[in-house]
Amino acid sequence: MVITTAPDREEAESLAEGIIVNRLAACVQMSDIRSFFLWEGALQREEEVVLTIKTTEKRYAELEAYIREYHPYDVPEVIKLPVTGGLPGYLGWLDSTTGG
Repeated sequence: MVITTAPDREEAESLAEGIIVNRLAACVQMSDIRSFFLWEGALQREEEVVLTIKTTEKRYAELEAYIREYHPYDVPEVIKLPVTGGLPGYLGWLDSTTGG
């Protein structure tokens, strides 16, 4: 599973659609959030959209490359979380949907 953020709904949907169309993930979920972070030494407060991306280890490198190419941020958040288990049918669907 991969997490990234986008500055607004339009950018988030564009990323999500590209990720799914290119079969880099089986599912992308989006939620509106408010982020607080330090950037270039200053406190930032931003409305963002978090994308939770369901993918496989095999597709991770291509997914990361896609996000780096199409993301509007200079340094996009890309956090990879291992999935250590789950419903076998769901994990099988995820694998087959991403070309596994």
